[in-house]
Amino acid sequence: MPQEPTSDYVDGMVDVLAQHHDSAELEAKTLAYRLRRLTHRMETDLKRELAPHGIELWALELLACLLRAPRHQLTASQLAVAMQLTSGAVTNRVAKLEAKGWAVRDFAPHDRRSVTVTLTQEGAERARDVFATKTETELRLLSVLSAEDQRRLNGDLRAVLLALGDHEQ
Repeated sequence: MPQEPTSDYVDGMVDVLAQHHDSAELEAKTLAYRLRRLTHRMETDLKRELAPHGIELWALELLACLLRAPRHQLTASQLAVAMQLTSGAVTNRVAKLEAKGWAVRDFAPHDRRSVTVTLTQEGAERARDVFATKTETELRLLSVLSAEDQRRLNGDLRAVLLALGDHEQ
């Protein structure tokens, strides 16, 4: 029976990196590479699993933001912050959801720059229909970690994000 590999792609880079970085730099750089590779893998797998459902990952994430919001609505500015997007990207994405009937935009009568985005019933149903697929993919990818390891890693990553100023609005 073949033995499970104990080295990943990043381990192969460490020898080269170690020649140019001290141990603290090496640990940070190695962690950053692993986070990027894991993020890329998760996004790739999620996109592949969502494709047969006719929805893209960005659309599901935007619908989920609206679904969690009070009255299922947020301003375009709030969506930009929540999704870490530019205002132009939010405008583009909301327009695509609006064309599908999954969201509507309301412009403030006194200031057309102020936009409120509201989730439609159809958008909410569409999101709920495919949440299970996203959850199953996430569980599959992270099942190698125990629940305790996942809690610890969540806590560690939360600490980094909070230190970077990423907190609830």
